[in-house]
Amino acid sequence: MALRPSDLVLPMFVKEGLTEPAPIASMPGVVQHTRDSLRKAAAEAVAAGVGGLMLFGIPADKDERGSGADDPEGVVQLALRDLTAEIGDAAVLMADLCLDEYTLARSLWADHATGEVDNDATLERYASIALAQAAAGVQVVGPSGMMDGQVGAIRSALDEGGFSDVASLPTR
Repeated sequence: MALRPSDLVLPMFVKEGLTEPAPIASMPGVVQHTRDSLRKAAAEAVAAGVGGLMLFGIPADKDERGSGADDPEGVVQLALRDLTAEIGDAAVLMADLCLDEYTLARSLWADHATGEVDNDATLERYASIALAQAAAGVQVVGPSGMMDGQVGAIRSALDEGGFSDVASLPTR
């Protein structure tokens, strides 16, 4: 059986604050998109027959909580709504579900008094991110963290939030 474009998932990066696409030095030929260039590139990928798009977001602002990760106006949620309007269901829309790009320390949720990772608090954040992405139109969330219980916490949140049709596919 031959590999077809519909079998492929294209990773796409969108960065807040850009005025034009910016090359990613460590990934030749790959760029961080503006929301406009992302829409155009997604439409081109769908026209070429690509079956899925995996969205990664880079926010302009970071904080200790990673607030942009589940903000309805966060970069990924805005881009998901853009892509849903641009391509409809012509490709499967996926999004990375993480905190590291959104936090100042580029790490999981931690108790800043002790410096220890708080697994339960991280799971709550992951659940909130999954719900924000689902509300924005994602079809598959891709948790890339490695916290104990993340898959179950995300699945429960999606089901309880009325998004039982949104899949979860851990990416690590």
